[in-house]
Amino acid sequence: MNIVQEESRRDRKKLQRRALLIEIVRRSIATKGLRSLKVRDVAEAAGCSIGSVYNEFGDFDGLILTVNRETVHALTTRLKAVPADDPLRQLHGLADAYLGFATEHANLLRSLFEHRMEDDRPFPEDILTMVMDAFALMHAPLVRLLPDRDPDDIALLSRMMFSAVHGIISLGLEERMVAVPPEMLRERLAQFVDTHLAGLGVTRG
Repeated sequence: MNIVQEESRRDRKKLQRRALLIEIVRRSIATKGLRSLKVRDVAEAAGCSIGSVYNEFGDFDGLILTVNRETVHALTTRLKAVPADDPLRQLHGLADAYLGFATEHANLLRSLFEHRMEDDRPFPEDILTMVMDAFALMHAPLVRLLPDRDPDDIALLSRMMFSAVHGIISLGLEERMVAVPPEMLRERLAQFVDTHLAGLGVTRG
């Protein structure tokens, strides 16, 4: 085996180990939640050392953040698939798609919002931007429904509306507090969207 082949083999093994570590963390968070995640358990499940985990991702935060990036990307993809032909139906569809994703991936979504960086380091800007871009998907339909509204006001309204939707869903699915059956939560969520829009002067035709 020549040097090029040996380096190629090492690169493949490194990529395979990286993918395995990411999958182990994703599966662990999805089934048991972020708080139960331990770097020692991840390394053991992957058959590597703790040092190998740190070498690959910089630190344990880096591994968790990689999974969180995948989560917000999957969420955004789901939201972007909502039809945009009718702005009112789109807003309801976005809320319903968010509920569907949260119901299917509750712990992964919690990890996205609950993870705290070690040593109080700042949260990565790219993930914050990805989350804000997802929330901003309510902006376009609101512009169509409120064409005379100030653009800055619309931007704020879209963030507030998605934040409210997130809060309703998060609390509604929280088993330790006031868990609500998904179908009932879907109905209440639709009522909230209608009530909120009615307060802005938008009603169903």
